Amino acid sequence: MSIKTATTKEDLLNCKPPVLQFRTHLDPDKYLDTMQEVIEDGFRLAFITDETGKAAGIVGYRFINMLRTGKTIYIDDLFVLPEYRGKGYASQLLAHIREVATTHAVKQVHLDSGYQLHPAHRLYLNHGFILNCLHFAYAV
Repeated sequence: MSIKTATTKEDLLNCKPPVLQFRTHLDPDKYLDTMQEVIEDGFRLAFITDETGKAAGIVGYRFINMLRTGKTIYIDDLFVLPEYRGKGYASQLLAHIREVATTHAVKQVHLDSGYQLHPAHRLYLNHGFILNCLHFAYAV
């Protein structure tokens, strides 16, 4: 297993299966354009590979600086393909984010998670996350 940041078209194409399986609303035909757009907006995508080099899981994140939290990493996406679950891939992706945070003197790491995702919640709690707020949103 190795973790790499997606920087090339080939990297992004390797990440396409887990990204599209997680974010089912994305148009597969516009995948590269969508990825380029969010990357230009500060999104970073790291991926973990299996022994063949295939992307087994992804973590998408961005740096933000808020008055409330200071310099923060916000995790947009954390997903491991079903056939790789239970093998430590998600834990390694979270450890990678911790290393990135340390390297960049980030004060906090944040993420949102759907209420029904109990296995993910256990993972986050086991990695030191706490439940510290409710996130409210509305569609425009």
